[in-house]
Amino acid sequence: MAELHSVLRTALTLGVWERATLAATLLDSLDELSAEEAEGLWADEAQTRLEEHRAGSAETVDAQEVHRRAERLFQ
Repeated sequence: MAELHSVLRTALTLGVWERATLAATLLDSLDELSAEEAEGLWADEAQTRLEEHRAGSAETVDAQEVHRRAERLFQ
């Protein structure tokens, strides 16, 4: 993680065009994930969300509200 922070600090010193190029390159690289890598990332995200829910720090929305919002979106 220390390496990531170092890279981020360095990236933030770049000019706007260099940061945009870096961002585009990083986003493009996500399309190259293997199925196993993608599955692992989703598993990590699910675990994080479960831990947040159990700790009471996750924002929750009840199913009826989700349904109401979805209905409004598709009208």
